[in-house]
Amino acid sequence: MRTHVGIVGAGPAGLFLAEFLRQAGIDCVVLEARDREYVQQRVRAGVLEQGSIDAMRQLGVDARMNELGLEHHGFELLWGGRRLRIDMSELCGRSITVYGQQEVVKDLIDRRLEVGEPLLFEASDVQLHDVDSDAPRITFTHDGTAQELQCDFIAGCDGFHGISRPTVPEGVLQTFERVYPFAWLGILAHAAPSNEELIYANTDRGFALYSMRSPTVTRLYLQVAPDEDIAQWSDDRIWSELRTRLRTDDGFAPNEGEIFEKGITPMRSFVTEPMQWGRLFLAGDAAHIVPPTGAKGMNVAIADVQNLSEALIAHYRDTDDAQLVGYTERCLRKIWRVEHFSWFMTSMMHRPPDQDPFAAKLQRSQLDYLATSHAARVSLAENYAGLPRT
Repeated sequence: MRTHVGIVGAGPAGLFLAEFLRQAGIDCVVLEARDREYVQQRVRAGVLEQGSIDAMRQLGVDARMNELGLEHHGFELLWGGRRLRIDMSELCGRSITVYGQQEVVKDLIDRRLEVGEPLLFEASDVQLHDVDSDAPRITFTHDGTAQELQCDFIAGCDGFHGISRPTVPEGVLQTFERVYPFAWLGILAHAAPSNEELIYANTDRGFALYSMRSPTVTRLYLQVAPDEDIAQWSDDRIWSELRTRLRTDDGFAPNEGEIFEKGITPMRSFVTEPMQWGRLFLAGDAAHIVPPTGAKGMNVAIADVQNLSEALIAHYRDTDDAQLVGYTERCLRKIWRVEHFSWFMTSMMHRPPDQDPFAAKLQRSQLDYLATSHAARVSLAENYAGLPRT
């Protein structure tokens, strides 16, 4: 089998890249280790910033997003029983849309299958070969048959635990990492949202996040220990803790309903540099991870593949490799801004188990500053709504 670009991974990064390339007339094959049902049902991010919304519309896969997505013009911070609304539309002229990552993935899978382009689910034994040559190859097994994909370039979009990044020889990549001393216990519940916008809560008992996925489903999170046993969290205990952490002076409380999914997500920041080696280009979680507090993971992955698609288009249309050479540098400008913002939001809203009174006072001072400074709110709003790629 022969193609221009071999794409490993059918998450948002791989699928967006495939559609950008298809519309530019560049052939690619997408390989995914999991089955279609798993890929379309795994719940991840839920917030699209303006650049990602624009990308959906540019590709013409925005019909369901326009119908089902929930546009938000602001979000709220809660501490000490008080709520502060950050009006993004007023402060920076942008908004965000709540539309689950699994829905984005469904839209892109439907498009790829509709146009008949290769998307191979349950591809096992995937290995990358000759990546540092002009003729890289991917070997894999599909439908019980061993196959080889010859390509010009390989895009590693297979996530933090994928095979793409480990293919790079030891000593080539430098990694930067911070593991946080807490995790998120997240739930999905059949309950109509009781607030129109997201609420980020800083409390003495730890962080909580009130969010939603649709007019009938809420998405909520609690800060817990990294080694928390989810079996110890009954539905009654979860709702009790959410009521306590989200309590406000005006009597707000989340609507409750049947919890139909729950899980624990560890928190880390991670960046690898460079994001390329030979003919292999890393994108999305294969190259970087952000804590979910800033709602940036899927958005920065989309930005990566916008950069990569533009670089590949320049290569094939104009025989210009300047953007391919500069891929890492271009991506990292946004990545490190996103890493900083995600760290800032995480540090401001969570209570580390070893937090001393001095650190708690500093945290409270930052929140109070947002309440009194227009400039501080502008900075928060423009980072949350999303800064330009470059």
